[in-house]
Amino acid sequence: MQLPELTFLGATGSVTGSRYLVDSSRSRILLDCGLFQGLKVLRQRNWAALPAPIASIDAIVLTHAHVDHSGYLPKLFQQGYRDRVFCTQGTQDLLKLLLPDCAFLQEEEARYANKVGYSKHSPAKPLFTREDAEGALGLLEPVRFHEAFSPAPGISATFTRAGHIVGSACVALSFDDTTLTFSGDVGRPRDPIMKAPEPLTATDTLVVESTYGDRRHPADSVHDELARIVNETSARGGVVIVPAFAVGRAQHLLHLLTTLKTEKRIPDLPIHLDSPMAIEATDLFCKHSDDHRLTPEQCELLCHGAHYARTVDESKAIDTNDGPMIIVSASGMAAGGRVLHHLRRFLPDERNHVLFVGHQAVGTRGRSLLDGAEELKMHGQYVRVRARISQLQGLSAHADYAELVDWLKASAIAPKRVFVTHGEPAAADALRRRLREELSWNAETPEMGQVVRLR
Repeated sequence: MQLPELTFLGATGSVTGSRYLVDSSRSRILLDCGLFQGLKVLRQRNWAALPAPIASIDAIVLTHAHVDHSGYLPKLFQQGYRDRVFCTQGTQDLLKLLLPDCAFLQEEEARYANKVGYSKHSPAKPLFTREDAEGALGLLEPVRFHEAFSPAPGISATFTRAGHIVGSACVALSFDDTTLTFSGDVGRPRDPIMKAPEPLTATDTLVVESTYGDRRHPADSVHDELARIVNETSARGGVVIVPAFAVGRAQHLLHLLTTLKTEKRIPDLPIHLDSPMAIEATDLFCKHSDDHRLTPEQCELLCHGAHYARTVDESKAIDTNDGPMIIVSASGMAAGGRVLHHLRRFLPDERNHVLFVGHQAVGTRGRSLLDGAEELKMHGQYVRVRARISQLQGLSAHADYAELVDWLKASAIAPKRVFVTHGEPAAADALRRRLREELSWNAETPEMGQVVRLR
């Protein structure tokens, strides 16, 4: 009998491109199929075919809806994948928003590149189309948390809550007398809006994320820091621009801002939510009450505390104002989307403030701004940076290293092997060392393309 194997096809040495190939004696499944983001050398991997033939994959299982875990699915559909894709109900609902939007951004970038002529390819083409995204959505098969299911012959699987975003899950796979567990992205134990991640069950092999594997989240009050930034920028007559992930961070930020306004800790400034996907995700968030901590009254305030810019014209109208105001717009790493137009408009003015509220991967515009870039290239042109730039660390949806270790200790598991992924090299290696020292686990950081035997 062929020994079961695990192949690392992404999320090694970076926080994007989560893809894991799992081979049992009877089946082959892909656990997550995310897009690579950040450095060009990473993004170029999105255009490469999987090293395994598409026809050999019996099923796909997704931990959650963020595109660095799901965004390659339309590309696989384009290449001929037609089998089932298993996920939670919350993930399916979010993907109905995320995948078409991701495809739209791909098409718009290609269209604009062809119009302006800044692409090296003629004509520039999108990675995938909205038609591919819609086709991929037809493959989704939702499964309830804690309900055992069989994604492929000889493999049993279970989802448990990861507490990262709506629908996010840890996945336990059992096959060939072994158990393999993937943490996915792990949320925080005392997140203001999401419920805490559930303890893991016994496993032989664990694959765990390490986005914040070398850092602690600050103990300072997020409310106080956010209020300070808004008040100081407003006093200068400036605009606060927040590039925010449409799913998760946008809802968290709106909750904080509407709470601060209600408590009169910040002025009654206009708050613009300029992301059709974030608007729909906010409505969807309130419907999945099992996943979050907010009361119906808090959800009502969340959904009606901002001006929604649904159309392109409404988005453009925001930029005709000089402020003071707050603009929350996607994408969270300033990789694309409507936020780029707001950055072009407001970055050159020193009265304004660009506030990041999530991890910024190496090679993204967000990371460049945080690292002190004096100019930012957008749509083939350079824009002068004079606005103030900062990051609000306490809004991360990822557990830090101490929270991860506490969660793993509370799970009372003793895996034989642990693979630390989904982190930049320093973060992944720091968590690897900590797991070895504090838990005496056989932990390692895998390399891209590495194949390991599971028994």
